[in-house]
Amino acid sequence: MKHFELPSGYRSNLISAIKQKRKEEDNLKKDFSPTLIDLGIVKFYLARHFGFCYGVENAIDIAYKTIEENKGKRIYLLSEMIHNPQVNEDLLKKGVQFLQDTNGNEIIPLTHLTKEDIVIIPAFGTTLELETKINKIGIEIQKYNTTCPFVEKVWNRGDQIAKKGFTIVIHGKPKHEETRATFSHAANKTPTLIIEDMKEAILLGKFILGELPLNEFGECFKNRFNDGFDPAIHFEKIGVINQTTQLATDTQAISDYLKNIFASKYGKENSSAHFADTRDTLCYATNDNQSAVLGLLEQAADLAIVMGGKNSSNSSHLVELCEKQLPTYFIDDANKIIDRHQIIRNNWITKQSELINDYLPNKAPISILMTSGASCPDIVVESVIRKIVGFYALEAKFEEVSAAWIS
Repeated sequence: MKHFELPSGYRSNLISAIKQKRKEEDNLKKDFSPTLIDLGIVKFYLARHFGFCYGVENAIDIAYKTIEENKGKRIYLLSEMIHNPQVNEDLLKKGVQFLQDTNGNEIIPLTHLTKEDIVIIPAFGTTLELETKINKIGIEIQKYNTTCPFVEKVWNRGDQIAKKGFTIVIHGKPKHEETRATFSHAANKTPTLIIEDMKEAILLGKFILGELPLNEFGECFKNRFNDGFDPAIHFEKIGVINQTTQLATDTQAISDYLKNIFASKYGKENSSAHFADTRDTLCYATNDNQSAVLGLLEQAADLAIVMGGKNSSNSSHLVELCEKQLPTYFIDDANKIIDRHQIIRNNWITKQSELINDYLPNKAPISILMTSGASCPDIVVESVIRKIVGFYALEAKFEEVSAAWIS
């Protein structure tokens, strides 16, 4: 696998050593049990897989090399490189400017750009419309493209089924940058619709089966389909692709549900002609991290801490899984841990910050489950561990345990 040059400030010697040891012991990724850091009265259980994925490391590597190779030039990102505050803040400090916010709202007008400027496509990819506008300025936008290869894999799969006459249904969050980019690429080839969850999949099924009048389709899925989309003819054949960071179980359930809808309408023996076998288009990191959290949750514990940016889709789904079982705190930095009694967590649904009291139970020992999203640097995980270790005066013990892992 390609080696990436990342800023040393994102690395953790301890976490790197743990990950390397687990990889050596389980190269085929069959063991999803957590890693224990046992400090006696405090026990930390780390998920088998967490942190930076291939696509994120690729994006950071390209971005930093672009900055280094273009000193003196104005460098822009179409939007946040990834959904991580530390990485984006570092890029801003180096002079990189964002053209849009995460919702696609303009921050800097494109008219401000000149052909001498550098524009970087973020890991989520971008829309064909925006690419065209920037190319017209004379900027070679594809020269600095950090789009995740697994996002491009989804686009390619969409192209394949579009050529066979299938309508594409995207399972994703409509406002997310990746979903908007995937929609743009798919809609350029075939009728395309975005659905967000199983509730909308069931609604879609009712239209496909004729249980709801088609004249209500436009209002139910407003701003979710491309021009010229006609539910009377474009639901003859469909295929499901997705935003790569969705819950694997959700995407599978939606695909299975819609496949059964077509089997009901056309007969099981004919369903393959009407429902494309797109298989699972989630990226490997999303699958690994979610499977690792399920393994992590088999361990009895008092609470879970999930680290990642509040806008990070893959991180929010890890929180969603943990919250079903135990108190969970979603934070992006150790600074969100105020002291032993208070923590500021992000609500993964509303994206709002919440001050929580007495998050650490008044007992001993305590067990804490920990994981992080695919765009979260490992150093954040270590810093959170160190912050909590300090509340129990376990610094010496932690250094001893860390040295044993690193040696």
